[in-house]
Formats: sequence, C-alpha cells, structure tokens
Amino acid sequence: MADPKGFMTHPRELPQRRPVDVRIRDWREVYEKFPEDSLNKQAARCMDCGIPFCHNGCPLGNLIPEWNDLVHRGTWREAIERLHATNNFPEFTGRLCPAPCESACVLGINADPVAIKRVEVEIIDRAFAEGWVTPRPPSVRTGKKVAVIGSGPAGLAAAQQLTRAGHDVVVYERADRAGGLLRYGIPEFKMEKQHLDRRIGQMRAEGTDFRTSVNVGEDITAEDLRRTYDAVVLAGGATVWRDLPVPGRELDGVHQAMEYLPLSNRVQEGDLGDSPISAKGKHVVVIGGGDTGADCIGTAVRQGASSITQLEIMPRPPEARPDGQPWPTYPMLFKMESAHEELHDLGGERAYAVNTLEFVAGENGRVKALRLVDVEGPGTGFKPIPGTEREIPAELVTLAMGFLGPQREGLLDQLGVELDQRGNVVRDRSYATSVEGVFAAGDMGRGQSLIVWAIAEGRSAAAGVDQWLMGGSALPTAIPPTARPLV
Repeated sequence: MADPKGFMTHPRELPQRRPVDVRIRDWREVYEKFPEDSLNKQAARCMDCGIPFCHNGCPLGNLIPEWNDLVHRGTWREAIERLHATNNFPEFTGRLCPAPCESACVLGINADPVAIKRVEVEIIDRAFAEGWVTPRPPSVRTGKKVAVIGSGPAGLAAAQQLTRAGHDVVVYERADRAGGLLRYGIPEFKMEKQHLDRRIGQMRAEGTDFRTSVNVGEDITAEDLRRTYDAVVLAGGATVWRDLPVPGRELDGVHQAMEYLPLSNRVQEGDLGDSPISAKGKHVVVIGGGDTGADCIGTAVRQGASSITQLEIMPRPPEARPDGQPWPTYPMLFKMESAHEELHDLGGERAYAVNTLEFVAGENGRVKALRLVDVEGPGTGFKPIPGTEREIPAELVTLAMGFLGPQREGLLDQLGVELDQRGNVVRDRSYATSVEGVFAAGDMGRGQSLIVWAIAEGRSAAAGVDQWLMGGSALPTAIPPTARPLV
C-alpha cells in the first residue's frame, strides 16, 4: 500500500469526455487522455483492504489492490503482468464492463469508490504502447484439436487459453470478421476496433486459427465437427432477440437493435458508404433503457437524427443505492452515459414507466408514429394508467429489449445438448454439456450477461476442456461454475 492516506487525500476523478458538439461529429472514443499524475492518485486511493471485496465483485477475480499499488509506484510492467494473470482482454473490460468491482469496493461504503476500471484500461493501453503485449505461443503441442464456436469474448478467452495450453484451436465465426458483438454490436465510439484487431493479431501469432463466414450447423454439420475435433466449445452467445409483438410491428422502419447497429459498424469498417438503416433527419424512438439502447442513441445522434426518444417500461432508477440493494451488491442506478448526454443536448427525452401499444402506419407501409401509455409497475404487472395514452412521432424505431437465449436451430439441435427451462445450454461444474466432449461458455449457457462474465467463463471452460483432454490442467479456473450440475 504505497499511500496509506490516499483514499483520504485524493477525491475520485475520471477523464473528461470530449465536448458533445465535437465528439458527435466523429466515431472515435469519447474520452480525453488521462494524465499519468492523475491516474497515480486514483490508484493511490485503493486501501489494500484486509478483505478486498472488489475481488468478489469481479467475476474474473482480478488482483485489483495489487495492480493499483504497482501503478501508484510506477512499476507498469509488473502491473500488466498482474492484470493479464486473470484477464485475457483488459482493453475490452476496461472500456465496456459496468464495473461490478467498483460497486463492491470497500471505500464505496461511505465514499466514492476507487476508479478501478480507469486504472485497468490505462495499464493495458500503456502495455500495448510500450510493446509489452507480445504473442505467447506454446512451447509444447499436445496434438489435440479443439473447435471453438463463436468469436465473442467467451470464445476468444477460451481459444487463447487452449492455444497457450498447446492444443490446436480453430475458432469458427459466422460473420465475415472475428469478434462477435465486440465487432458488430459495440459502436466505435465505445470501443474502437483497433483494440480488437490487435488482440486477434496476437492470437493468430500464437497459433489460433480463425475461420470466418462459416455458419456451423449449416456450412459444417455437428457430425463433421465432432468427427474432426477432440473437443468442442460452444460460445455462440445469446443471439435470439426479444421482440415486441404489438400492432404495426411489421411496418418498415421498425428494426431490432442488432439489425441497426452492425450496419453502422460496417460503415466504419469501410464496407459501406452509408448505412441502409439511417437515422438521418428522422424522428427516432429507442425502446429499451439498457446499454444497447444507449448504443442506439449514440449511433442515431451521429447519423443526424431529427429527434430521439428513449422508452423504458420500468420506473426511473434511483440515483443513490437503495436499501434493498446494499453494498457490496451491484445496484440498479440511474446512469448518465455519454450517449445520454448527447441525447440531452439534442433535446431528446428518456421516458420511464411507459409501454408501447401500437406502431402507427404512415405512407407506403412505413411507421410514422408510436402510440404509448404510462404504466404502474412492475408490482402491478405494468397496469396502464387511464388517460395517459398518446402518440409520439417515430420514423425509425429500434428494439433494444435484450435477448432470450441461444439459437437452437442448427448446431444445438444437431448436437442434442440438454437445455434448461430458459433455453440455455446446461453445463456441469467443468462447463461440460450433456454431450461428451462438448463444452459451453458465456451467454450460451448463462443467458444474456456481461462481458466480464463471458471472459471468466471462457477461461474456466478452457480449464475444463484441458482437464478432460489431458487428465489434468494447469489452466486457472477464473470463477466457480455458476451452472447447475447435470441431473
């Protein structure tokens, strides 16, 4: 603990976001550079608690007090070694994770928590800039072949761990580029794809084979897969989106968020000149108040929307931790993300406790408005409040209401793996499914969750695969398995 009084002498500080009127003109990440002196002070706020609850808050079990102390002392190379010991991709989590570690920070009981997430991303960015992140190919090959299905964070983590253990790993991705939702679901202004590309480059140099534009279950059958590989890791995510079956759903201009966002990312990749689904000059309505909804807002702002309204059926969350969500649990609080700032500057609205009744048709089968009503809930089952029905203009509607689970048609049906009541793949304590030699990690087994959980499960599933193949494993298990044992 380099500064025993750091948490008393330094207030919490984060980097400034670029001015709204500047950042909405490009697709670069929104944050300014953070001075090293300021970062050292933030690292010094870590109290090196006797029981670091941040470890429990982080599914990866990151050694947070250790690398906070190392950053404060200026020993950056040791800091990245500590960070990489538990997290394959801190450049992803440092930008995209909602930081449950900070919610569990002991300092957060009666003060602002340590800026853990900011320290994390500065460590990995410094490491890449200094050339400390290099390929780590295995010294010995096992001759075992493993297929990883899906190249999101769970698949990437499993693949990197298994490659480093000496197995021949092939990652299959049905999109034309690797990365899963990191590639086509996360907008550029939240994570520039250079961070993803350089990590995949490291993995290729280590020996991981990426095969894109391959839809396993169609282009390759499950039978072919099991005949070719000694083990299979299912990491395809929870890709079945939640729909909104109300009158007018079929109208042109009503789209799922994952139909809308990938096209914008393809523009940034250079595949398209303009997005076929654009908010330019349109009244936009985003249904869903989570992170994906915020991504739709930021994208619509940059495309030049005329107006934007975000709708959420739940009541507005509190700004302070409620009694029913005590420390160190992760509280559901009102957030002001960068996209919400941009929405505010545009004169847009975030409406809570409202329900969509109908998409109203305009000319040529296009949506022109949305009819909604205020509701009481959720205890009353979202009961409509009489006299509150109204229409708002809507020429582009994005549905950002989450996901229901993995796609069953194709690979899962062919494999015949057991599914739970929610439609997720059942795993045992080693992440093995009901089919021998087939394992599952990330949202495909957990259901829709956080990027940090996906990486943690990918690491743990890799340890399960290695143990099954070799009769023992030196790979770390990041988390206790959360799935129920097979019955």
